Amino acid sequence: MMIGPGATEQDIAQLKALYGFDQSLVMQFWLFLQSALSGDLGTSISLKREVTELIGERLPLTIELSMLAIALAVTLGGLAALLGTYARGSWPERMLDSLIGATIAIPDFLWALAGILLFGIVLAILPAFGLMNGELRFTPATGFYLTEALLTGRFDVLGSMMVHLLMPALSLALPLTAIIARVLKASLIEVMGQEFILLARTRGYSRWRVLLREALRNAAIPALTLTGVQFTFLVGGTVLIEKIFGLPGVGAMAIDAVTNRDLPLIQGVVLTFALIFIVVNLLVDLLNAALNPRLRGA
Repeated sequence: MMIGPGATEQDIAQLKALYGFDQSLVMQFWLFLQSALSGDLGTSISLKREVTELIGERLPLTIELSMLAIALAVTLGGLAALLGTYARGSWPERMLDSLIGATIAIPDFLWALAGILLFGIVLAILPAFGLMNGELRFTPATGFYLTEALLTGRFDVLGSMMVHLLMPALSLALPLTAIIARVLKASLIEVMGQEFILLARTRGYSRWRVLLREALRNAAIPALTLTGVQFTFLVGGTVLIEKIFGLPGVGAMAIDAVTNRDLPLIQGVVLTFALIFIVVNLLVDLLNAALNPRLRGA
C-alpha cells in the first residue's frame, strides 16, 4: 500500500528496512514504543503527513463537541432528575421515567439520523452538515474553534458553529442525559429520606429549596463520578457522529483511516483515545476523593 503496485523486490526490502518491518515483532513493538514516547506516531499512509500533527489539528474540535454534549447532558439530566423527584408518586414522574427508559434504549447515531430527518429536512430549521456557514472564514491557531471564536470576538462564527453543533451535541448527549437522570434521581430519593432533610422540612423550607440546597449537593457525587467516566465513552461516540454530520474532528478521521487501511493513523487515534480514557478516569477519581470526605479519611 505504501510503495505502490509497481515496486520491485528491492524497493520493498528497502522500505521494510526503513520502517523496521524486517525485525522481529518484539523489536518492531520496541521501536514503535520508543518513537511513541518521543511524540512520533509515524506517518499517515493515505495523507502523507505526521500522525501527531493530524491528531493535533483534529482533536480540539472533538474535545469541544464532547464538552458541549456533556454540558447538555448534565443540564437536561439534572433537570429531569429534579422534576422526577419533586413529582414523586404522580403521573408526571411515571411519564418522565418512561421517557428516560426510551432515551437510554436509542443509540446516539440513531438520534443523529432522526434529528437530520426531522430538523434538517422536514422542518428545515437546523443545518444538518458542516461546521459553519460556507461564507464564513475562520482558521483557529490552536484548533479550538469555539474557544478562539469567543476570545477573538468572532461572534458571527461562534453563533454559526453553535447552530451547526447543536444537533451533533444533542445526539451525543441524549443517551448520557437519561443515564445521569436515572442515577441522580435514585440518589436524590435516597438522600430525601435522611434525617437532615426531615430537619430542614421542619424548619419550614419549601420542597424546592430542600431539593436544591440540601439534597442536591449531597446526591450529586455519584452522578458526577458517572458523568466523568461516561465522558470517555462519549468521546468515542464522536467517531460516528462526526462522520454523519461532516465535522472535521478526530472521530471522522478515524473512520477514514479504517476505510483507507491507514494503520499508523489508526494506531495513533486509538492510542489518543486510550490516553484520554486514562487521564479522565484519573481526574474523576481525584475529584471524587476531594468531594467525598469518607474517601479522604480512608
